[in-house]
Amino acid sequence: MNLSRKRPAIGSLVYFALVLSLGAYFTFAAVQGDYGLFRRVEIESESEALQAELDRLKGEVARMQNKTHRLSDNYLDLDLLDEQARSVLGMIRKDEIIIR
Repeated sequence: MNLSRKRPAIGSLVYFALVLSLGAYFTFAAVQGDYGLFRRVEIESESEALQAELDRLKGEVARMQNKTHRLSDNYLDLDLLDEQARSVLGMIRKDEIIIR
C-alpha cells in the first residue's frame, strides 16, 4: 500500500489567507471606519446634543421676541420699561430699600 500524504497547495493557502485578511479588513472598516458603527453612534450623540441646544436657543429667542414686543411702540409694558430704565440708569424710588 502506498499512502502518500500531499501537502496542501501553496495557492490554496494564499487564497485562504487573502480571504481571511479581506474579511478582517472589511469587518474592521464596518465597525471603526469613517462610516462604521462607532462613527454612527458618535454622530447620533452629537445630533442629540445639538438638538437640545437648538431647543434651548429657540426658547431664548422666543423670550427675547416677547420682550421686544412688550417694549415696542404698538404695545408698551410699563413694568418692563420701568425695570429696564432702572437697570440702565441705576435709579431707585424714594420708598425703596436696596440690599447689597
